[in-house]
Amino acid sequence: MSADDAELKALRSSVREFLEAKSSEEAVRKIMESESRHDPAVWAQAADQLRLPGLAIPPEYGGDGFGLVELGVVMEEMGRALLCAPFFATAVLAAQALLASGDDEACARHLPGVADGRTTATLAVAEDDGSWDPALITVRALPDGGGGWKLSGRKCFVIDGATADLVLVVARTVAGPSLFAVDRSATGLSAEPLQTLDPTRAMARLTFDSVPATLVGTDGAGGRVMARVLDVASVALAAEQSGGARRCLEMSAEYARARHQFGRPIGSFQAVKHKCADMLVQVELAEASSREAARLAAEGAPDFPVAAAVAHACCSRAYMAVAMETIQVHGGIGFTWEHPAHLYFRRAKSSQLLFGGPAVYHERLLDRLGI
Repeated sequence: MSADDAELKALRSSVREFLEAKSSEEAVRKIMESESRHDPAVWAQAADQLRLPGLAIPPEYGGDGFGLVELGVVMEEMGRALLCAPFFATAVLAAQALLASGDDEACARHLPGVADGRTTATLAVAEDDGSWDPALITVRALPDGGGGWKLSGRKCFVIDGATADLVLVVARTVAGPSLFAVDRSATGLSAEPLQTLDPTRAMARLTFDSVPATLVGTDGAGGRVMARVLDVASVALAAEQSGGARRCLEMSAEYARARHQFGRPIGSFQAVKHKCADMLVQVELAEASSREAARLAAEGAPDFPVAAAVAHACCSRAYMAVAMETIQVHGGIGFTWEHPAHLYFRRAKSSQLLFGGPAVYHERLLDRLGI
């Protein structure tokens, strides 16, 4: 299923209106300092009123059956508002991992709860080195002798890992990297919230001490699943980055028009004009690359993996550049804790590093190109 331009515009308008009411700067600052790091009431409203968690989940599992184009619209608006919520971890990472596994039974068991907002979920891949490379996984999965599995080891930088009801874990078996489902209440599972640069995106360290788990998909197929998940998640993250970059540009332009020095708006000075013009170029390029990748995904184009890697690289660079220039345009006030510029800068940096950083995603682009 795909939406036409009018429907996409209506979706964007509805999501923006909702987030302007629920994710103001004041709300973001309050939530990012709370223990849960998200507002359960807002999450429930996003699910009940807008059906956002199930947007890209197939109808047979309780979702609306839309694709990356529609999901990208939502992610752009969430990035613009710096929404503190388990949407990316649940509706993108975990949901896409379940779908990529090809395990109909696991999808039928978990996705309906995800789609209606009752279940929050996450995907635990990275370990202490922050790498998302399945070949570097050290968490072990051993058969328990009764048809199940036991996980041992530690995962790090797990998005919403301290609050997710369902944790999907990539662990190593004799056959290779594999995907497992673990319930939040499972014996032997402990979660430690992490203090990171970006307080708007909650992360945790998970420790598995012979934790009971259920295999999802085929034993040893974790590498294939991760390749698909990274392609989709990179495009969704790129959309979030372009949305944040667009908001930084808007803040900078508004300030350049309102702030006066030497009897004239600072936006009339050539240096500031050049900064804003360069920011506009970066934002437009970021939006174009992320939206093109989403379109190719919707069409099932064979070059989608390449476009996904390009979007990830382009949007990561653009968001960092625009966030830094936003601080510069705002001058002294942009460096203060009271101004939102540093919140966008922190989100830009954490997003840039999320799947391994520039060196890793440039290597991923070369790999997708077959080089």
